[in-house]
This record gives sequence, C-alpha cells and structure tokens, in this order.
Amino acid sequence: MYEYELQQARSAELRRRAAGERQAREAVRGRRAARRAQAERAAAESADAGAAGASHTGLLHRLRFARPA
Repeated sequence: MYEYELQQARSAELRRRAAGERQAREAVRGRRAARRAQAERAAAESADAGAAGASHTGLLHRLRFARPA
C-alpha cells in the first residue's frame, strides 16, 4: 500500500512539473508572438512614413566620408 501511495505522489509531482513547463513555454511563445507583431507594426509604420517622404532614416545608413581604397 505504501508503494502505491508513493507512486501516486511521484505521478502527481511529474504532472505538476509538466504543467509548469508547459505554462512557461506558452508564456515564451506569447512574448515571442507579441515581439513579432510589434516588429511588423513598426515596419509597416516606417514603410508608410517612407512612402510619404517624411522619413530620412536612409541617410543614416550611408557613410559620411568616402572610404579609402
């Protein structure tokens, strides 16, 4: 009888651990999806601003001085 109860306790602990890990994975997945959606919104906004001619971010990517050979 004692071994049966011990096995039940182990099984319950494994289930709790698995549920906690599953919840952590879902949280990470949700944060990743939120970051991806935020990046897509930012890209869409910058594309809209670039189409209107209000954005000058392209100038920042150019080199200020000519590179020596």
